[in-house]
Amino acid sequence: MRLAINLGLSFAMLALCVWLVWPDAATRAQLAAVFEHLDLAAMAPELAIYVALLVVMQLTRSLRWNSLLAPIGVRVPTGPLLAISAVGFMAILALPARLGELVRPGLLRRRGVSGSAALGTVAVERIVDGLLVSLLVFGACVALRGPASPRWMMPTAYAALALFAAALAFLLCARKWPDATVRWSLTLSLLPRLAPRLAAAIGEKLHEMIRGFASLADRKHFPVFVVWSAIYWAANGAGVWVLAHAFGLALSPVGAFAVMGLIAVGITLPNAPGMLGQFQWFMLLGLTLYLGPDANTPHTALYATTFAFANTHYALQQGWYLLCGALGLATPWVSIAEARAAQKTGDHAAA
Repeated sequence: MRLAINLGLSFAMLALCVWLVWPDAATRAQLAAVFEHLDLAAMAPELAIYVALLVVMQLTRSLRWNSLLAPIGVRVPTGPLLAISAVGFMAILALPARLGELVRPGLLRRRGVSGSAALGTVAVERIVDGLLVSLLVFGACVALRGPASPRWMMPTAYAALALFAAALAFLLCARKWPDATVRWSLTLSLLPRLAPRLAAAIGEKLHEMIRGFASLADRKHFPVFVVWSAIYWAANGAGVWVLAHAFGLALSPVGAFAVMGLIAVGITLPNAPGMLGQFQWFMLLGLTLYLGPDANTPHTALYATTFAFANTHYALQQGWYLLCGALGLATPWVSIAEARAAQKTGDHAAA
């Protein structure tokens, strides 16, 4: 039932976001003109830097996972870790409702690692990432706050910060009081009354998943994870700034990081398949804070450029992760059959 709800929300998000950003005939003509006049030779240095930053992002996003797995007694060799991570990141794009998040733990489970505990490390990863980018968005919005600020800006900043702060508080409580947290979670779900056996089975899985929260109290490995994460997000924000510069947009470095943060917060919602439309809409929304309302107003000269920029950024990022995922499947460490089996395990868990 929960899987059906998540899928419904995901495809509803797809329909909404594609409707919001789908260009009409006039915008398509402007967009074609922007791409036709791009000087790829002049953009080559920026594009080379952008690709180099994608490599940094891929490596740091993959390697940092070992810092969360180490406290539960797991260490994956670099080759398999990069392959598993690449396939997992590709699955996040390919599968709706963030079901791809379950593929990496599923692939580790086939190597004798507890899938629930590995899923716990992914939960820590996502919540810490969310808290970092929400702090970034909050700081940027506070710095921009003024009479001309859009009404949605500060409520969005406070909501994002509150959401991830609450999620982090839940992780900390679950780590300190696991039994009470599991009992409280099951009580809220009403499962002990409706399906006692199922509640008991889920309770065991929750206890195992809480093992994956061990990294929060690990003074040796958790700081390393935070450093890797800081490098990852720094490369991500720098990529937005470099590509904006290639398109001739006067986006400041602070603005680039704020736009990146708003995209990251926006795609934590039930994501559309491939994040299509969702990625572009939140990016254009962020650009309005620094480039003005024309950045998201169709039929303006600036919108043609920002829309071309948003779609190029989306295509390069998605293409990169799909390419890395395909290369991961070509290695001896991950097979298509294993990836499909991990997906089915994830679908079952999400249901």
